[in-house]
Amino acid sequence: MSTLNELYSSRSMRRRYEVWFLRMGLADGAGAWWFRYLLMNPGRAIHPGREHSPENPQAMPVQIWATWFPSGGKPQTFIQGFPVHALEISPRSQSPFCFRIGENRIDENSCRGQLHVDGHSIRWDLQYRSTFCVTLSNKGWIGFSRTPHSDAVFSGEIALDGRSFAGDALGFGVQGHNSGYRHRNFWTWTHACFPGDHGPATTLEALVYEMPFGMRFRKAVLWHDGQRYVFRNLREQTRDRENLRWNFQCVARDGLRLNAAIDGASPSVHRLPYNKTDGKGSFEVANNSLASATLLIEGPNAPAQALKTTNGAVLEMVA
Repeated sequence: MSTLNELYSSRSMRRRYEVWFLRMGLADGAGAWWFRYLLMNPGRAIHPGREHSPENPQAMPVQIWATWFPSGGKPQTFIQGFPVHALEISPRSQSPFCFRIGENRIDENSCRGQLHVDGHSIRWDLQYRSTFCVTLSNKGWIGFSRTPHSDAVFSGEIALDGRSFAGDALGFGVQGHNSGYRHRNFWTWTHACFPGDHGPATTLEALVYEMPFGMRFRKAVLWHDGQRYVFRNLREQTRDRENLRWNFQCVARDGLRLNAAIDGASPSVHRLPYNKTDGKGSFEVANNSLASATLLIEGPNAPAQALKTTNGAVLEMVA
């Protein structure tokens, strides 16, 4: 069992975000779903009387997000806030992990939820399995980016206002777990999934963000043919936040070369405000969970391989 979902935050932390999320592209190509289970500054709301108003869900210490990215349509986001005293969560640094509040729950291999927001009703009950997990970034108390399920296969059911999505292989994607003292001022992140016909999927995850003294964290991890390849020398050719495009090249230690082109320029681009952990305003996050991706993989002793997905990637940019 992966331990990458284990809780880091304590209930006394006054400045901390921790989020468990999943991105699932539907197998039939109808769209994609993005779910977030968020714990935000729990120490500021230890006592029920100090909770923020439910009328502003993004100010609440516990939040559940559901975003629907319909193919060719405009995304819809639904957010509901909850008081921290109602949260049931496993102890810090212990497995198995479980997060539960109301009808919403996420654990090591499944999640479910039920939201009623602005006249809309969203319900989901999902299970997922995978063959690969990875820690993309780990800077201790400053923050981390973990991927307990990188090549996730999802099954179960989602219902939105009477429309149902159900299946044994309902979709493909990723389940991740991030935390930090604050959000980075700048980041670019992508995850792309290329389902295999007779074996595990190929996945690519890449992350770039700002660090002190003008430095940048750069890392990509490719899971291909049952092997992990780590790249730390990303060379960006294009980073277009306005149109959400990202192209880069990198080389692994064994000589494997990777060219990646992620294209999120479509009606599915979604721009949402995220609250800062210091309580001083918000910033915009651009996300397209229905992005396309093309990979060219060139091994030192093997022919080049080209992989493409029209809607199996997510691309996210800030600043």
